[in-house]
Amino acid sequence: MRQVIAGARIFDGAGFLDGRALVIGDGRIAAILPEAKAGAVTHRIGGILAPGFVDLQVNGGGGLMVDGGTDLAALRAICASHRDLGCAGILPTLITDRPEATAAVIAAGIEAARAGVPGFLGLHLEGPHLDPRRKGAHDAALIRPMQDDDLARLCGAARALPALMVTLAPESVSPQQVAALSGAGAIVSLGHSDCDLDAAGAAFAAGAACATHLFNAMSQLGHRSPGLVGAVLAGDAHAGLIADGIHVHPAAMRVALAARAEGLFLVTDCMAFAGTDAAEMRLGGRRILRRDGRLTLEDGTLAGADLSMDRAIATLVGQAGAAPERALAMATSIPADLIRAGDRLGRIAAGRAADLVRLDAALALRAIWRDGDFHNPRPASGRTAI
Repeated sequence: MRQVIAGARIFDGAGFLDGRALVIGDGRIAAILPEAKAGAVTHRIGGILAPGFVDLQVNGGGGLMVDGGTDLAALRAICASHRDLGCAGILPTLITDRPEATAAVIAAGIEAARAGVPGFLGLHLEGPHLDPRRKGAHDAALIRPMQDDDLARLCGAARALPALMVTLAPESVSPQQVAALSGAGAIVSLGHSDCDLDAAGAAFAAGAACATHLFNAMSQLGHRSPGLVGAVLAGDAHAGLIADGIHVHPAAMRVALAARAEGLFLVTDCMAFAGTDAAEMRLGGRRILRRDGRLTLEDGTLAGADLSMDRAIATLVGQAGAAPERALAMATSIPADLIRAGDRLGRIAAGRAADLVRLDAALALRAIWRDGDFHNPRPASGRTAI
């Protein structure tokens, strides 16, 4: 069925195209044309039409966490819940756990890739090779240095999965291990680390390409000791940012945006709460509470984020002063390029799958197209949209 969508500003992954119409046929983008040349309009909308979001840090959704019990069905359900929130694809994320849990999630991920689960882009393994001094909500008892069998498991996963991101701390690995992971195709991301500038620089030089949730759970920027934050802001590595206004103050977001013209991208770091009205859940036997837009352990430690990608975009624009096109790129083309999926995700162009979102003037998600089919979105809280 041929569709012509007109009336919206089209964000193509880099900038806005105004006065254009999007033509969809057989589930793919057929053309972007001046509206006068596009033919009969089937959908006249307002707001912004953008590529589906790409989220590289998703701990769970739809009531399910990524954990040692995660199987193909669970990954399918988590991916589906985030597709209902506007994501074209995600990296389900396992936080620090036992070796057998890591092995089980990797096996499930390989099975999901082979099954072609919609929205499954690979895995993000956040730990266990971290620094307990910057553990955040991770279980310190499970944090440990990387051993040879860990390295072999991760390198094998990197070769078998569409994408593998591994968050680690330079304190728990060697530069040779970082180089081996990078050489196997893993995207090595530094995080949960108290390293100094030199140690961060050595890890980046060895092949690390990214930092996990910039500013959070890492050594901070000091004028004599720049830390991991300083290494990111003064360097060229990518870095994820949780733009909920809680994990990072808007003033710090503005500093990061000013320091780095490119390379920053948005993540939600969301938990099983996404797409539900649940008030609490458990993480490794510990209670996580959902209160006033925050997710915390009982002691008040932040434990992931109660965040959707459209709200992250709106926060970055409204509170941190980002240009809308930059915030949109941080949720689409930039993360897609980082995981080497930019040839099929994160952009609107002729020949690509018609995986699209419509945002209103307040940058709230209002409609989704998946392979050209229209869907109403599910609000992040699970409540009915207005």
